Amino acid sequence: MTDATTQPAAALRAEERKLLACVHCGLCLEACPTYVHTGDECDGPRGRLYLMSAVAGGRVAADSRAFDVHISRCLGCRACESACPAGVEYGQLLEAARSDIARAGARRGMTNRLLRFTLRHVWLHPARLRAAFALARLLRDARLPRLLVRTKLTKFLPRRLALAAALLDASAPDARPAARGVGKRGGARVVVKSGGGETAARALLFEGCVGAGLFARVNEATARVLAANGCAASAPAGQVCCGALHAHAGDLEGARRLARRNVEAFAGDAHAPVVTNAGGCGAMLASYAQLLAHEEDYAERARSFSARVRDVSQQLAATGVREGAAVGGEVTTYDASCHLIHGQRAHDEPLKMLAAIPELRFVPLEGSDVCCGGAGVYNLVETGMSERVLGEKLRHLERAGARVVATGNPGCQMQIGAGARLDGLRLRVCHPVELLDESYRRAGFYDGNETNEDGQG
Repeated sequence: MTDATTQPAAALRAEERKLLACVHCGLCLEACPTYVHTGDECDGPRGRLYLMSAVAGGRVAADSRAFDVHISRCLGCRACESACPAGVEYGQLLEAARSDIARAGARRGMTNRLLRFTLRHVWLHPARLRAAFALARLLRDARLPRLLVRTKLTKFLPRRLALAAALLDASAPDARPAARGVGKRGGARVVVKSGGGETAARALLFEGCVGAGLFARVNEATARVLAANGCAASAPAGQVCCGALHAHAGDLEGARRLARRNVEAFAGDAHAPVVTNAGGCGAMLASYAQLLAHEEDYAERARSFSARVRDVSQQLAATGVREGAAVGGEVTTYDASCHLIHGQRAHDEPLKMLAAIPELRFVPLEGSDVCCGGAGVYNLVETGMSERVLGEKLRHLERAGARVVATGNPGCQMQIGAGARLDGLRLRVCHPVELLDESYRRAGFYDGNETNEDGQG
């Protein structure tokens, strides 16, 4: 181990003022999923902040095993920020800590090496990333992951590989007839009935890398729903990954590189809101102001960009949400994306989207504001803890009797869907905007690609 005095801990030292904001009251502990599961103070926000202060002060080395283990075990859900009376900016401190760990070379093991390689040599290069997602879709659409899951062959695979197969299968489009036929690529053109007057607002749609790669249907549904509510959405060319995976992994320079490109891509219409349908992406985009705060050429532009970021539910709250038609009688619930509720502060807005669907058999979900254990690629890096957190979420869903769960982040959709598949639960996982889109289709708001109840165009 390198001597602590030789470790610069540059990222944490730069954030030392934010570390001092913690008053050590402990109100964050019960909001922390990892602390609840382990009971270890070092697996709670307060304990991790103590460790960060020790590293920043040179009393503990950034490459120490204890620091790496407890910081890596954090989900980064930011629930502690909502519980904190002192306003500690824990998410930014966590990213700084992981940056110092990465710079110290503490993260070892094949999984972490593969993650670093992928983030550096694939995620930072749009053409390579598109090719990777094209391959993933090919495997998914060939139903190989589904075959592995349904035949229980995943039991014979390593845990991470079994989970990866289930995650990919969980990204597949819903096969129900009612969900087919609207907005398919290459299909008939969809004309949205505005329902009164010309479109009065415009927005720029952030598609996201996972969103564009595996959940294009959600982006298409988002654009249709916004148009039906008087807001025309377009997706600027040149946009790239938001950088959340890099920031969470401690690669802050990689995150800044992507942030600069997105600030440039969305500069064409400086007054239009930047709308996302992914809680993780939205929280990251909103943090560009802090991420690029010390870059002379980008600081002011980044502040302006971050101020424009809206979740689709927040944008609809501003425009108003038209009521659609009933979508069926299945019991439906809502699970909050951590970064949507704690990062973007969208609490009631997603529920208002669901409230616009008549006769929806909605039931509240216990622990809906608690992390599902996905947390980017946390489920593949810290698989054991992720499974414990997910197991609790699935038990709550079973007790609620839900057959449909809506959640506002693709990672959450995949995590909950994968858990349900591996546990044999009958559960449809979707985005709230997909349900509202289906409701609008049934209400006849779309022309040119209508689908009958039997699913035929």
